Amino acid sequence: MTRHPNRTRLVLLLVLLLGAFSVAPARAQPVEETPDADPGVDHTGLVATVPDQYRRHVVFYRSEYPPGTIIVSTQERFLYLLLPNNLAVRYGIGVGRNGFQWGGLHKITRKAEWPDWTPPPEMIARQPYLPRFMAGGPGNPLGARALYIGTTVYRIHGTNAPETIGQAVSSGCFRLVNDDIADLYERVPVGTRVVVYHR
Repeated sequence: MTRHPNRTRLVLLLVLLLGAFSVAPARAQPVEETPDADPGVDHTGLVATVPDQYRRHVVFYRSEYPPGTIIVSTQERFLYLLLPNNLAVRYGIGVGRNGFQWGGLHKITRKAEWPDWTPPPEMIARQPYLPRFMAGGPGNPLGARALYIGTTVYRIHGTNAPETIGQAVSSGCFRLVNDDIADLYERVPVGTRVVVYHR
């Protein structure tokens, strides 16, 4: 049997650098849906209430896609950033509510820190009470960072409502707790492939 000590060291180094190592099951347990926080309300202090299954972990993950790809599993409510050697960083996410889930293949076209939020016209039509514009900051629904997906109106972003991670409450975007989106933001450049599995 041939041994590859350098490969083993690399895998162990990746695990140590990325934090906790997990072989947790890929499918999260359903949680009771919580209403979304209103824009301008800062619930980021509730981050400790996020269940452990939705906290960032390094997991085994086999994929046909290369390292550096983002895979979103709407049904599992996880986002995976693929790493070498069949590993991935797994982040818990909030997803679109029924009727607002989607799938497809895109790329990250823009990145922003503490992004401003301008709800699209179709969202205003459904929720006329929403502000027409909100400057970036802790109460902003986009949270600390945003990754813009292709030419869609959808983003991978932070949140002012960490208690909604693992739930289906958004209008189609994917939300992470602010620490996790800041971590992902530093790892991926513009042009990163995003694969969204709806079912």
